[in-house]
Amino acid sequence: MDISAEVGRIRVDRRSAAYWRVTFDLPPLNIFGPANMSQLNAVVAALESDRQVKVVVFDSAVEGFFLTHYDFMADPDETLGLPPGPTGLQQLPDMLVRLSRASVVSIASIRGRATGVGSELALASDMRFASREKAILSQWEVGAALVPGGGPMARLPRLIGRGRALEVLLGADDIPGDLAERYGYVNRALPDAELDGFVDALAQRIASFDKQAIAETKRLVNVASLPPDAEIAPEWDAFIAALNRPAARSRIKTLMERGFHAPGDVETRLGYHVGQLGR
Repeated sequence: MDISAEVGRIRVDRRSAAYWRVTFDLPPLNIFGPANMSQLNAVVAALESDRQVKVVVFDSAVEGFFLTHYDFMADPDETLGLPPGPTGLQQLPDMLVRLSRASVVSIASIRGRATGVGSELALASDMRFASREKAILSQWEVGAALVPGGGPMARLPRLIGRGRALEVLLGADDIPGDLAERYGYVNRALPDAELDGFVDALAQRIASFDKQAIAETKRLVNVASLPPDAEIAPEWDAFIAALNRPAARSRIKTLMERGFHAPGDVETRLGYHVGQLGR
């Protein structure tokens, strides 16, 4: 199945039958919204069904942004009208759960901001590697009176511990690559000049191994580490409910007035700007 044309600006590069690159190319800010759901679903479905692919690397073609927050300029009915995915979860958490469970090894190569949805996709991936100089991870939502919807409350405590997870989620601030490494938010933070070579070498190494051995090993690690769907489902419901609260509407409106959703300082320093909303 050739999905390259279908995914549009979420581009698929088959480096080999066993090794794929999926590149987010949604300029200027790599904002993700309902218009991109079918694109990402096509990628996840192809990873689930292809018998040869063993490794997928997610990266970005947009300078400064790996993948950012949800599209708050989209018609809310576009999100509310989306049907559940195959797991029974709503579409974004459904795709992230399926990515975590797929027999394919998923690696997030983070250069730029992984904010909101970008952080959630990275957390759903099997491994995360970050540019020491350029990566920023963030669950910024609480600062705008929102609740994160893509599973970080279920995934982060298992990854970095309860206290640090609460710091990330409730502090709603930017976490640079070196701190993300110390916390365990990413596997490693590497010098920016070394990131691509390291990730590519690791992906090619894993792609050279036996697919059944990879799949069985990942399946058994999943048993010990992945949250059940019952923990993931309430997060999306809480996100949708928060969108309708006056506090969230007011804070998102203020962010928009200051430059949210447009290239500039608000998007580049979102952690700082959400910290100013209540002052």
